[in-house]
Amino acid sequence: MAGTIFERTLATAATEAVFSDATIVGAMLEVEAALADAEAAEGLIPADAAAVIVAACRSDDFDIDALVANARSAGALAIPLVLHLKARVGASDAEAARFVHHGSTSQDVIDTAMVLATRQALGLIEADLDRLVDALLALARQHLATPMLARTLMQPAQVASFGLEVGAWVAPLVRTRERLRVAARAALQLQLGGAIGTLGLLGDKGAAVARRVGEQLGLKVPAGAWHTQRDDWVALGCTVAVLCGCLGKIGRDLALLAQGEIAEVAEPKVAGRGTSSAMPHKRNPVAAMVAVAAAPRAPQLVVTLLAAMPQEHQRGLGNWQAELATWPALFMAAHGAVHALAEACASGLEVDAGRMRANIDAHHRSPAASGATVPDVEAAVRQAASMARAQLDALSTA
Repeated sequence: MAGTIFERTLATAATEAVFSDATIVGAMLEVEAALADAEAAEGLIPADAAAVIVAACRSDDFDIDALVANARSAGALAIPLVLHLKARVGASDAEAARFVHHGSTSQDVIDTAMVLATRQALGLIEADLDRLVDALLALARQHLATPMLARTLMQPAQVASFGLEVGAWVAPLVRTRERLRVAARAALQLQLGGAIGTLGLLGDKGAAVARRVGEQLGLKVPAGAWHTQRDDWVALGCTVAVLCGCLGKIGRDLALLAQGEIAEVAEPKVAGRGTSSAMPHKRNPVAAMVAVAAAPRAPQLVVTLLAAMPQEHQRGLGNWQAELATWPALFMAAHGAVHALAEACASGLEVDAGRMRANIDAHHRSPAASGATVPDVEAAVRQAASMARAQLDALSTA
Protein backbone atom coordinates (compact mmCIF):
# COMPACT_ATOMS: atom_id res chain seq x y z
CA MET A 1 0.00 0.00 0.00
CA ALA A 2 1.41 3.37 -1.03
CA GLY A 3 1.91 6.07 1.59
CA THR A 4 1.64 6.34 5.35
CA ILE A 5 -1.71 6.11 7.09
CA PHE A 6 -1.88 9.92 7.27
CA GLU A 7 -0.96 10.37 3.61
CA ARG A 8 -3.67 7.88 2.68
CA THR A 9 -6.37 9.91 4.45
CA LEU A 10 -5.57 12.77 2.05
CA ALA A 11 -5.54 10.54 -1.04
CA THR A 12 -8.20 8.45 -2.77
CA ALA A 13 -8.54 4.71 -2.93
CA ALA A 14 -8.29 4.99 -6.72
CA THR A 15 -4.84 6.61 -6.73
CA GLU A 16 -3.68 4.28 -3.99
CA ALA A 17 -4.61 1.41 -6.28
CA VAL A 18 -2.83 2.97 -9.27
CA PHE A 19 0.46 3.17 -7.39
CA SER A 20 0.01 0.06 -5.26
CA ASP A 21 2.75 -2.55 -5.16
CA ALA A 22 0.62 -5.03 -7.07
CA THR A 23 -0.25 -2.53 -9.81
CA ILE A 24 3.36 -1.47 -10.36
CA VAL A 25 4.59 -5.07 -10.48
CA GLY A 26 1.72 -5.90 -12.83
CA ALA A 27 2.74 -3.02 -15.10
CA MET A 28 6.34 -4.23 -15.13
CA LEU A 29 5.16 -7.67 -16.19
CA GLU A 30 3.00 -6.06 -18.88
CA VAL A 31 6.15 -4.41 -20.24
CA GLU A 32 8.05 -7.71 -20.20
CA ALA A 33 5.21 -9.44 -22.06
CA ALA A 34 5.02 -6.69 -24.68
CA LEU A 35 8.78 -6.88 -25.18
CA ALA A 36 8.68 -10.65 -25.73
CA ASP A 37 5.82 -10.33 -28.22
CA ALA A 38 7.60 -7.59 -30.14
CA GLU A 39 10.90 -9.47 -30.29
CA ALA A 40 9.16 -12.61 -31.53
CA ALA A 41 7.37 -10.59 -34.22
CA GLU A 42 10.75 -9.28 -35.37
CA GLY A 43 12.32 -12.75 -35.35
CA LEU A 44 14.70 -12.00 -32.47
CA ILE A 45 13.36 -14.73 -30.18
CA PRO A 46 11.34 -17.89 -30.96
CA ALA A 47 7.56 -17.44 -31.04
CA ASP A 48 7.12 -20.44 -28.72
CA ALA A 49 9.44 -18.84 -26.16
CA ALA A 50 7.54 -15.58 -26.33
CA ALA A 51 4.25 -17.40 -25.71
CA VAL A 52 5.66 -19.03 -22.56
CA ILE A 53 7.02 -15.68 -21.33
CA VAL A 54 3.73 -13.89 -21.94
CA ALA A 55 1.81 -16.61 -20.10
CA ALA A 56 4.16 -16.36 -17.13
CA CYS A 57 3.73 -12.58 -17.04
CA ARG A 58 -0.03 -12.98 -16.64
CA SER A 59 0.31 -14.68 -13.28
CA ASP A 60 -0.51 -12.63 -10.20
CA ASP A 61 1.12 -14.76 -7.53
CA PHE A 62 4.47 -12.97 -7.36
CA ASP A 63 5.72 -12.59 -3.79
CA ILE A 64 5.99 -8.80 -3.68
CA ASP A 65 7.49 -8.69 -0.19
CA ALA A 66 10.26 -11.01 -1.35
CA LEU A 67 10.83 -8.86 -4.44
CA VAL A 68 11.17 -5.74 -2.27
CA ALA A 69 13.54 -7.49 0.15
CA ASN A 70 15.74 -8.70 -2.69
CA ALA A 71 15.64 -5.32 -4.45
CA ARG A 72 17.19 -3.69 -1.38
CA SER A 73 20.43 -5.52 -2.11
CA ALA A 74 20.06 -5.82 -5.88
CA GLY A 75 19.54 -2.09 -6.35
CA ALA A 76 16.43 -2.20 -8.55
CA LEU A 77 13.07 -3.90 -8.27
CA ALA A 78 13.30 -5.21 -11.82
CA ILE A 79 16.33 -7.39 -11.03
CA PRO A 80 14.61 -9.85 -8.65
CA LEU A 81 11.45 -9.60 -10.74
CA VAL A 82 13.30 -10.75 -13.86
CA LEU A 83 15.06 -13.51 -11.94
CA HIS A 84 11.74 -14.76 -10.62
CA LEU A 85 10.17 -14.51 -14.07
CA LYS A 86 13.03 -16.48 -15.59
CA ALA A 87 12.61 -19.18 -12.98
CA ARG A 88 8.90 -19.36 -13.67
CA VAL A 89 9.41 -19.53 -17.43
CA GLY A 90 12.20 -22.05 -17.01
CA ALA A 91 9.93 -24.37 -15.07
CA SER A 92 7.87 -24.73 -18.25
CA ASP A 93 10.56 -24.29 -20.90
CA ALA A 94 14.23 -24.02 -19.96
CA GLU A 95 15.18 -22.72 -23.40
CA ALA A 96 12.54 -19.95 -23.28
CA ALA A 97 13.97 -18.63 -20.01
CA ARG A 98 17.03 -17.42 -21.93
CA PHE A 99 14.89 -14.87 -23.76
CA VAL A 100 13.23 -13.21 -20.78
CA HIS A 101 14.03 -9.46 -20.64
CA HIS A 102 16.13 -9.85 -23.80
CA GLY A 103 17.95 -6.65 -24.78
CA SER A 104 16.25 -4.56 -22.10
CA THR A 105 17.47 -3.10 -18.80
CA SER A 106 15.93 -2.59 -15.38
CA GLN A 107 15.23 1.09 -15.94
CA ASP A 108 13.37 0.37 -19.16
CA VAL A 109 10.91 -1.83 -17.32
CA ILE A 110 10.52 0.37 -14.25
CA ASP A 111 10.22 3.69 -16.08
CA THR A 112 7.70 2.32 -18.54
CA ALA A 113 5.69 0.78 -15.71
CA MET A 114 5.65 4.17 -13.97
CA VAL A 115 4.51 5.79 -17.22
CA LEU A 116 1.62 3.32 -17.40
CA ALA A 117 0.65 4.00 -13.78
CA THR A 118 0.98 7.75 -14.24
CA ARG A 119 -1.27 7.62 -17.29
CA GLN A 120 -3.96 6.05 -15.11
CA ALA A 121 -3.42 8.61 -12.36
CA LEU A 122 -3.70 11.47 -14.84
CA GLY A 123 -6.94 9.99 -16.12
CA LEU A 124 -8.34 10.12 -12.59
CA ILE A 125 -7.11 13.68 -12.09
CA GLU A 126 -8.49 14.87 -15.42
CA ALA A 127 -11.93 13.34 -14.82
CA ASP A 128 -12.30 15.06 -11.46
CA LEU A 129 -10.76 18.27 -12.76
CA ASP A 130 -13.37 18.33 -15.53
CA ARG A 131 -16.11 17.84 -12.93
CA LEU A 132 -14.72 20.61 -10.77
CA VAL A 133 -14.32 23.06 -13.65
CA ASP A 134 -17.87 22.41 -14.88
CA ALA A 135 -19.32 22.87 -11.38
CA LEU A 136 -17.41 26.09 -10.78
CA LEU A 137 -18.30 27.55 -14.17
CA ALA A 138 -21.97 26.91 -13.45
CA LEU A 139 -21.64 28.36 -9.94
CA ALA A 140 -19.91 31.48 -11.23
CA ARG A 141 -22.59 32.13 -13.83
CA GLN A 142 -25.31 31.55 -11.26
CA HIS A 143 -23.80 34.19 -8.98
CA LEU A 144 -22.50 36.74 -11.48
CA ALA A 145 -24.49 39.48 -9.75
CA THR A 146 -24.51 38.21 -6.16
CA PRO A 147 -22.94 41.02 -4.08
CA MET A 148 -20.11 40.10 -1.71
CA LEU A 149 -17.22 41.84 -0.06
CA ALA A 150 -13.91 41.46 -1.80
CA ARG A 151 -11.09 40.97 0.66
CA THR A 152 -7.51 42.15 0.33
CA LEU A 153 -4.73 41.46 2.84
CA MET A 154 -7.34 39.41 4.74
CA GLN A 155 -9.49 42.49 5.35
CA PRO A 156 -12.83 43.65 3.87
CA ALA A 157 -12.29 45.72 0.72
CA GLN A 158 -14.68 46.95 -1.95
CA VAL A 159 -17.88 45.33 -3.12
CA ALA A 160 -17.51 42.67 -5.81
CA SER A 161 -19.61 39.65 -6.73
CA PHE A 162 -19.41 36.00 -5.82
CA GLY A 163 -19.27 35.21 -9.52
CA LEU A 164 -16.04 37.19 -9.78
CA GLU A 165 -14.65 35.28 -6.80
CA VAL A 166 -15.46 31.90 -8.34
CA GLY A 167 -14.13 33.01 -11.72
CA ALA A 168 -10.77 33.60 -10.04
CA TRP A 169 -10.87 30.01 -8.79
CA VAL A 170 -11.74 28.35 -12.07
CA ALA A 171 -9.54 30.31 -14.50
CA PRO A 172 -6.24 28.84 -13.24
CA LEU A 173 -7.79 25.36 -13.31
CA VAL A 174 -8.71 25.71 -16.98
CA ARG A 175 -5.22 26.93 -17.85
CA THR A 176 -3.54 24.21 -15.80
CA ARG A 177 -5.74 21.53 -17.33
CA GLU A 178 -4.38 22.46 -20.75
CA ARG A 179 -0.81 22.55 -19.42
CA LEU A 180 -1.33 19.05 -18.01
CA ARG A 181 -2.47 17.76 -21.37
CA VAL A 182 0.55 19.25 -23.13
CA ALA A 183 2.95 17.97 -20.47
CA ALA A 184 1.40 14.50 -20.54
CA ARG A 185 1.77 14.24 -24.31
CA ALA A 186 5.47 14.94 -23.94
CA ALA A 187 6.16 12.78 -20.89
CA LEU A 188 4.05 9.65 -21.34
CA GLN A 189 6.37 7.77 -23.63
CA LEU A 190 8.04 4.40 -23.83
CA GLN A 191 11.39 3.85 -22.14
CA LEU A 192 13.40 1.25 -24.04
CA GLY A 193 17.12 1.65 -24.53
CA GLY A 194 18.85 -1.42 -23.16
CA ALA A 195 22.02 -1.30 -21.11
CA ILE A 196 23.34 2.10 -22.24
CA GLY A 197 20.47 3.44 -24.34
CA THR A 198 21.52 2.05 -27.72
CA LEU A 199 19.44 -1.18 -27.80
CA GLY A 200 22.74 -2.76 -28.78
CA LEU A 201 21.64 -6.37 -28.25
CA LEU A 202 18.76 -5.93 -30.68
CA GLY A 203 20.97 -4.86 -33.57
CA ASP A 204 19.14 -3.30 -36.49
CA LYS A 205 15.80 -4.51 -35.10
CA GLY A 206 15.86 -2.13 -32.12
CA ALA A 207 13.69 0.58 -33.62
CA ALA A 208 11.12 -1.93 -34.91
CA VAL A 209 10.90 -3.65 -31.52
CA ALA A 210 10.42 -0.32 -29.77
CA ARG A 211 7.67 0.62 -32.21
CA ARG A 212 5.85 -2.67 -31.57
CA VAL A 213 6.19 -2.38 -27.78
CA GLY A 214 4.89 1.19 -27.91
CA GLU A 215 1.91 0.16 -30.00
CA GLN A 216 1.03 -2.69 -27.66
CA LEU A 217 1.24 -0.46 -24.58
CA GLY A 218 -0.37 2.54 -26.25
CA LEU A 219 2.66 4.75 -25.69
CA LYS A 220 4.51 7.21 -27.88
CA VAL A 221 7.95 5.99 -28.93
CA PRO A 222 10.64 8.65 -28.46
CA ALA A 223 13.60 9.15 -30.71
CA GLY A 224 15.86 7.59 -28.10
CA ALA A 225 16.06 6.43 -24.52
CA TRP A 226 15.52 9.08 -21.84
CA HIS A 227 17.21 7.20 -19.00
CA THR A 228 18.98 10.30 -17.70
CA GLN A 229 17.04 12.91 -19.68
CA ARG A 230 14.33 13.69 -17.13
CA ASP A 231 13.15 17.08 -18.42
CA ASP A 232 9.78 16.09 -19.89
CA TRP A 233 9.03 13.77 -16.99
CA VAL A 234 9.85 16.32 -14.30
CA ALA A 235 8.01 19.05 -16.22
CA LEU A 236 4.88 16.91 -15.89
CA GLY A 237 5.50 16.61 -12.15
CA CYS A 238 5.92 20.38 -11.88
CA THR A 239 2.62 20.93 -13.68
CA VAL A 240 0.86 18.59 -11.24
CA ALA A 241 2.35 20.64 -8.41
CA VAL A 242 0.99 23.84 -9.96
CA LEU A 243 -2.42 22.19 -10.00
CA CYS A 244 -2.05 21.49 -6.27
CA GLY A 245 -1.34 25.19 -5.72
CA CYS A 246 -4.45 26.20 -7.69
CA LEU A 247 -6.57 23.78 -5.69
CA GLY A 248 -5.06 24.98 -2.44
CA LYS A 249 -6.09 28.56 -3.25
CA ILE A 250 -9.70 27.42 -3.73
CA GLY A 251 -9.59 25.40 -0.54
CA ARG A 252 -8.22 28.28 1.49
CA ASP A 253 -10.83 30.73 0.19
CA LEU A 254 -13.60 28.24 0.88
CA ALA A 255 -12.34 27.69 4.41
CA LEU A 256 -12.21 31.44 5.07
CA LEU A 257 -15.71 31.98 3.71
CA ALA A 258 -17.01 29.06 5.78
CA GLN A 259 -15.78 30.48 9.10
CA GLY A 260 -18.65 31.01 11.51
CA GLU A 261 -17.94 34.73 11.72
CA ILE A 262 -18.24 35.03 7.92
CA ALA A 263 -20.63 32.15 7.07
CA GLU A 264 -21.05 33.05 3.40
CA VAL A 265 -20.34 29.60 1.95
CA ALA A 266 -20.54 26.07 3.33
CA GLU A 267 -19.68 22.67 1.97
CA PRO A 268 -22.67 20.40 1.33
CA LYS A 269 -24.17 18.86 4.43
CA VAL A 270 -23.49 15.12 4.22
CA ALA A 271 -23.73 12.60 7.04
CA GLY A 272 -20.30 12.13 8.62
CA ARG A 273 -18.67 15.01 6.70
CA GLY A 274 -16.68 17.47 8.78
CA THR A 275 -17.75 16.24 12.18
CA SER A 276 -15.74 16.96 15.33
CA SER A 277 -14.77 14.36 17.94
CA ALA A 278 -15.21 16.91 20.74
CA MET A 279 -17.61 19.58 19.44
CA PRO A 280 -20.78 18.19 17.83
CA HIS A 281 -21.92 21.65 16.69
CA LYS A 282 -18.98 22.06 14.30
CA ARG A 283 -19.18 21.65 10.54
CA ASN A 284 -15.60 21.49 9.34
CA PRO A 285 -14.78 22.20 5.66
CA VAL A 286 -12.99 18.92 4.99
CA ALA A 287 -12.84 19.19 1.19
CA ALA A 288 -11.11 22.54 1.62
CA MET A 289 -8.83 20.93 4.18
CA VAL A 290 -7.68 18.21 1.76
CA ALA A 291 -6.98 20.81 -0.94
CA VAL A 292 -5.10 23.09 1.45
CA ALA A 293 -3.03 20.12 2.67
CA ALA A 294 -1.92 19.26 -0.87
CA ALA A 295 -0.60 22.74 -1.61
CA PRO A 296 2.31 22.87 0.88
CA ARG A 297 3.30 19.25 0.25
CA ALA A 298 3.60 19.56 -3.52
CA PRO A 299 6.56 22.00 -3.56
CA GLN A 300 8.62 19.74 -1.31
CA LEU A 301 7.95 16.79 -3.57
CA VAL A 302 8.83 18.76 -6.71
CA VAL A 303 12.04 19.99 -5.09
CA THR A 304 13.13 16.36 -4.87
CA LEU A 305 12.26 15.74 -8.52
CA LEU A 306 14.20 18.81 -9.63
CA ALA A 307 17.15 18.03 -7.37
CA ALA A 308 17.30 14.51 -8.81
CA MET A 309 17.56 15.68 -12.43
CA PRO A 310 21.37 15.81 -12.71
CA GLN A 311 21.79 12.08 -13.32
CA GLU A 312 25.19 10.67 -14.13
CA HIS A 313 26.09 9.72 -17.71
CA GLN A 314 23.84 6.89 -18.96
CA ARG A 315 22.35 5.81 -15.61
CA GLY A 316 21.71 7.74 -12.43
CA LEU A 317 22.97 6.57 -9.05
CA GLY A 318 20.56 7.35 -6.24
CA ASN A 319 18.88 10.32 -7.91
CA TRP A 320 16.65 8.24 -10.19
CA GLN A 321 15.75 6.12 -7.17
CA ALA A 322 14.85 9.25 -5.18
CA GLU A 323 12.57 10.34 -8.03
CA LEU A 324 10.80 6.97 -8.06
CA ALA A 325 10.22 7.09 -4.31
CA THR A 326 8.74 10.60 -4.53
CA TRP A 327 6.63 10.49 -7.68
CA PRO A 328 3.50 8.64 -6.43
CA ALA A 329 3.04 10.94 -3.43
CA LEU A 330 2.67 13.97 -5.71
CA PHE A 331 -0.10 12.38 -7.76
CA MET A 332 -1.84 11.02 -4.68
CA ALA A 333 -1.90 14.52 -3.18
CA ALA A 334 -3.17 16.09 -6.40
CA HIS A 335 -5.96 13.62 -6.97
CA GLY A 336 -6.99 13.68 -3.33
CA ALA A 337 -7.38 17.45 -3.56
CA VAL A 338 -9.17 17.66 -6.89
CA HIS A 339 -11.49 14.78 -6.02
CA ALA A 340 -12.45 16.32 -2.67
CA LEU A 341 -13.26 19.70 -4.22
CA ALA A 342 -15.08 18.13 -7.17
CA GLU A 343 -17.26 16.13 -4.80
CA ALA A 344 -18.08 19.19 -2.71
CA CYS A 345 -18.71 21.57 -5.61
CA ALA A 346 -20.59 19.13 -7.83
CA SER A 347 -22.84 18.24 -4.87
CA GLY A 348 -23.69 21.90 -4.46
CA LEU A 349 -21.86 24.40 -2.29
CA GLU A 350 -24.24 26.25 -0.02
CA VAL A 351 -24.03 29.95 -0.88
CA ASP A 352 -25.72 32.37 1.52
CA ALA A 353 -26.36 35.50 -0.55
CA GLY A 354 -28.23 37.09 2.34
CA ARG A 355 -25.24 36.71 4.61
CA MET A 356 -22.98 38.18 1.94
CA ARG A 357 -25.17 41.28 1.74
CA ALA A 358 -25.41 41.50 5.52
CA ASN A 359 -21.61 41.42 5.78
CA ILE A 360 -21.38 44.27 3.28
CA ASP A 361 -23.88 46.33 5.26
CA ALA A 362 -22.27 45.51 8.61
CA HIS A 363 -18.83 46.50 7.38
CA HIS A 364 -19.96 49.89 6.12
CA ARG A 365 -21.75 50.58 9.40
CA SER A 366 -18.67 49.68 11.45
CA PRO A 367 -16.42 52.26 13.17
CA ALA A 368 -13.52 51.14 11.00
CA ALA A 369 -15.44 52.28 7.95
CA SER A 370 -16.48 55.64 9.38
CA GLY A 371 -15.77 58.46 7.00
CA ALA A 372 -15.70 56.11 4.03
CA THR A 373 -18.06 56.63 1.17
CA VAL A 374 -21.00 54.24 1.29
CA PRO A 375 -20.64 52.17 -1.84
CA ASP A 376 -23.13 52.03 -4.65
CA VAL A 377 -23.53 48.28 -4.32
CA GLU A 378 -25.53 47.85 -7.50
CA ALA A 379 -23.00 49.73 -9.61
CA ALA A 380 -20.08 47.85 -8.08
CA VAL A 381 -21.77 44.50 -8.68
CA ARG A 382 -22.58 45.39 -12.30
CA GLN A 383 -18.92 46.14 -12.90
CA ALA A 384 -17.77 42.95 -11.17
CA ALA A 385 -20.34 40.88 -13.05
CA SER A 386 -19.21 42.34 -16.35
CA MET A 387 -15.60 41.46 -15.61
CA ALA A 388 -16.56 37.97 -14.47
CA ARG A 389 -18.77 37.34 -17.51
CA ALA A 390 -15.98 38.30 -19.90
CA GLN A 391 -13.57 35.96 -18.16
CA LEU A 392 -16.06 33.08 -18.09
CA ASP A 393 -16.86 33.54 -21.76
CA ALA A 394 -13.15 33.33 -22.56
CA LEU A 395 -12.79 30.20 -20.42
CA SER A 396 -15.76 28.52 -22.08
CA THR A 397 -14.02 28.75 -25.45
CA ALA A 398 -10.60 27.72 -24.12
